[in-house]
Amino acid sequence: MIQKRLSDSVADDIMSMLAIEKRFLPGDKLPNENELSEELNISRTTLREAIRILVTNGILEIRRGKGTYVKEDIDVNNIESLGFLADAKINAKDLYEMRLIFEPEAAYYATVRASDTELKRILDYGMQIEQKIKRNEDRTAVEQKFHKSIVKATHNEFMEKLMPVIYQAIDKGVILSKKKDLAIKDTINDHNMIMEFMKNRNPEGAKSAMKIHILHAMEELGIE
Repeated sequence: MIQKRLSDSVADDIMSMLAIEKRFLPGDKLPNENELSEELNISRTTLREAIRILVTNGILEIRRGKGTYVKEDIDVNNIESLGFLADAKINAKDLYEMRLIFEPEAAYYATVRASDTELKRILDYGMQIEQKIKRNEDRTAVEQKFHKSIVKATHNEFMEKLMPVIYQAIDKGVILSKKKDLAIKDTINDHNMIMEFMKNRNPEGAKSAMKIHILHAMEELGIE
């Protein structure tokens, strides 16, 4: 697995200061190199490279003789939509760990809270995935719909906000599993197990089945 460069990680950290911690607002000046590199426990060379990445992505600007500033025309509340955090070379292992933390609980709450209509939709998508696999057709879109319909059935709006991360993991998993017959066979079996527990309104069973499904995928895709 290719490791993310340190400068990319530092760029992520600075993005978090802007987007999540709201430490710096549009037009604000960043601390000087010495202070920031000391705080982040990195060399000034690495910090300069991270700042260069953020300048290239239109987040920061360097004003000669004055220092580094957050660009005035960016919307800090929608900074994630620039795609930088999402696309910063997040590897499949990290994405699948996120799924492992998040999706079994989503399956639990969806099993408890889904309306009959929502449950039918989840089961329909599950059947469509199986058909796509058997016909050797691309299942990425319907796989996303299956997992999204489970998350929507939790009736938790914050869970829904995490869906872009889940989509990335599904995309990578589908691409990797195309070369693995066992992963495809397990996908069908695991989905059937998840659907069976949900249909019977067994939240603990659905939670365990989802966990097994993701662990299977991690193991077979070589990202455990």
